Parts: sequence; structure tokens; C-alpha cells
Amino acid sequence: MTISQPQGSTSPVDVAEFIEQQPVGRFQIGLLLTCAAVLFLDGFDTQAIGYVAPALAKEWGLTKGALGPVFSAGLFGLMIGALIFGPLADRIGRKKIIILSTLAFGIGTLATAFIQDVNTLLVIRFLTGLGLGGAMPNAVAMTSEFSPHRRRATMVMIMFCGFSVGAALGGLLAAALIPQFGWRSVFVVGGLAPLLLVPILMLRLPESVRFLALTGRAHERVAQLLGFINPKAAFAPGTQFIVHEPGLAGIPVLHLFKSGRTLVTLLLWVVFFMSLLDLYFLSNWLPTVLNDLGASVSEAAAIGSMLQVGGVVGTFALGSIIDRFSFRALALVYFAAVFAVGAIGQLGHSVVFVTMAIFAAGFCIVGGQIAANALAATYYPTSVRATGVGWALGIGRVGSIVGPLVGGALLTAKWSTGSVFMAAATAALCAALAAFSLSRLAGMGGSGKAAADQPASFEAGLRPSTGT
Repeated sequence: MTISQPQGSTSPVDVAEFIEQQPVGRFQIGLLLTCAAVLFLDGFDTQAIGYVAPALAKEWGLTKGALGPVFSAGLFGLMIGALIFGPLADRIGRKKIIILSTLAFGIGTLATAFIQDVNTLLVIRFLTGLGLGGAMPNAVAMTSEFSPHRRRATMVMIMFCGFSVGAALGGLLAAALIPQFGWRSVFVVGGLAPLLLVPILMLRLPESVRFLALTGRAHERVAQLLGFINPKAAFAPGTQFIVHEPGLAGIPVLHLFKSGRTLVTLLLWVVFFMSLLDLYFLSNWLPTVLNDLGASVSEAAAIGSMLQVGGVVGTFALGSIIDRFSFRALALVYFAAVFAVGAIGQLGHSVVFVTMAIFAAGFCIVGGQIAANALAATYYPTSVRATGVGWALGIGRVGSIVGPLVGGALLTAKWSTGSVFMAAATAALCAALAAFSLSRLAGMGGSGKAAADQPASFEAGLRPSTGT
């Protein structure tokens, strides 16, 4: 489809409407893959500490409980990074924060390979977490803002698979590297790769087209980016590009609780908190628990990586379903997670069955979390999208900090394996109930033709009445 304007035309172009009219093309797929590469390395570096934990603890003579603060230090950095860099990106742009975050976690991960004591490790993992936490919400926002609404959840979820693939590969690579080169080699690889990616991001990653249009200061660049989306499009000189959303002034976080967003924001936070609590409980402690049950360090890392492999499969399987059924589907996914997570503790002495249970748990927990990211990005307007996603992830990171600490406490208290995983299943149940409440809000929200035509649409059902 060719889109052009007469040379003298001054009619503004609605960026969102333009994107909605286009098929998903090569440029958007390339952007998706670039953001996925960032999250691939984010996932690798985030999960690496869990995979090397048994070898690290053995070398340094640490108890299992002593590893809990090490896990949580990085996750605390992730929380702070998401809370700070989400709102900052809504002010200065997504691209700058993605590049800065990638550089930061690359340096931090590489530095981890040279640490000799626990206290230094705690500090470096916190600083690394700042970068890891800043990259994620902005990659989600960037992908969302170049995607048509009808494919937005699918595009974000596919992009976010990069995190799960990176986390899973971390387990497989750790299984291969640790016996040959020691646990430090995992961090050397995980640190060098992001540093090599930074120059590529500087050259190839665009700024968000919706962000640029909302600022109203870069119309020529917006025209260029829309031309990349549809090479046949032609715009007259001086064409103005707009986004039919208000530029919200003041503190971005406060807008998460205005214009009817309060209840949705709080319920999203419950979903993120419980989901990430469960995810990091499992991802950090599975290798150690499996090692205690008799698996070697390499076998435990490989079996534990099935959590992320299941997440990748779940993400691809759930994408179009989430686009269509939103939180109704997500609630069912988390309800299924209750049984999958609980089963891990009952099947721990059978390699085949525990691997299947871990895969199923990853399908539901990781796939569900990625779906929640996509739906949060769909709900919030451009001016606070990175803030909304960043704060949901930041609150979720509180859960991710609590999860490893709870796991360490339960194991130190000599809870049985079955009881430990039943506790983890309770968190999945809470996420399911919050997602179900959001699905009920979507059913009651909205009015008129839009709600009738798209009864399952999260954005149509829950969008505040202000039109944002």
C-alpha cells in the first residue's frame, strides 16, 4: 500500500493509526530481534549466578543458606534499576537507557569473574542488577511502540523470549564450561557479549517512533522511521506527526494512579510480585535442590534449564491466545502453574518426571510472566509506558528478592522437598487470583461499540475513560 501526501499538505499523520494499517514487516522484525538480543544477554547474566551457585559454594566453603543474600543482591539491583530507568526513559527516550543498561550489566558481569569474596560479590551483583533492571522495561516499551495493536502482545512476547532463551542457554553453557574451565568462565562469556553488542545498538537501534512523535521535536526522523515500516510511504516536507495521547506532565509514577488506573495498576503489581517470586525461587534454587537429590552439578544445571526452555515454548504457544483472550487466558495459565510447581517436589527422585514437571512450570510461570509484561505495555499510554512496565517489574523484583530468601530459609529449616515446592505453588495461586480479578475488570469495563466489538481486549476493556 502506497501512502503519500501532496507537497503542500499540512495534514498531521497519526503515527499509531499509520502503524496499525501496516503489516508487520522486515524493519519491525529486525527491531524485535535487536531488543531480543539485549534480553537474551540480560537473561543469561541474570540467571548465571544460580547455575554456578553449587560450584561457587563448594569452592568458597559456603552453606546453602549463605547463597540467598548473593542471589537477592542482584535482584535488588534489578528492582532499583527498573524503578529508576523506566521513568527516566519516559523523559529522555528508550534508546539511551537500553544502551546504558547493556553497557552497565556487561561490565558488572565481567567483573564478577574476578571476585574473591562474598562481600565484594554482593556489591558487584547489585551494581550489575541496576543495568539488568533498566534494559528490560525499555525493550518491552520499544517493541510495543513499533507494533500494531492487533499483534502487540504477540510481538512483545516473542521479543521477550530472548530472556528465556538466554537464561536457558546459561544453564546449558554452565554445564559445559564449569567442568572444563571453572565457574568464573561463565561470567567472562556473559560479560564480553553485552560489551560487543553496545556498538551495534548505538548504530542500529532507533528511538521509539511514538516517543519521538509525542515529543513533537523530530518530525523528519519520525517520517524516516515510518518509511522503514512502509518503504512505499511518502510524506510532504513539513508534515506533522502526532499521537492521540496527552503528554502527561509532572512525576510519571503518579499517573499510574490517575484516570481510573489505580486498581489495574495494583492488581498488575500483585501478578508481577507473585509471578517473579515464584520464578526466581525456582530458577535460583532448582540446581541446588537437584544437586542435593543426587544430580551432579552439570546435570542439575541442565535439568534446571528446562524451566526456561518451557518458558520459551509457552511464550510462542500463548502469544496469539493472549492477544485474543488477555487476562482470562493468563489466569488459567497461572492456575495450571499451581499443579506443575507442586509436582516438582513430589517427583524429585525421577529424572524424567521431574524434568517434565520443571518444563511445565516454566511453560506456565515464565510464559505467564512474559504475557503479563506484554499486557502491561498494552495498557499504559506512551508517555508513561516505560514507567508502568518498569514499576510493575520493579514491584515484581521485590518478589524476586523475597523468593530466593524464602527458599534459603526453608532449606535451612530442613523443610522437605515436597513442602518447599508446595510453598512455591502458593505464590502461583495468588498470581492466578489477581489475573482472574483483572479478567473480571475487563469484562465489566468499557462501554459502547468498542467494548462490544472487542470484549476480550485488555486495552479496550480496561482503558481509562480519558482516552489514554
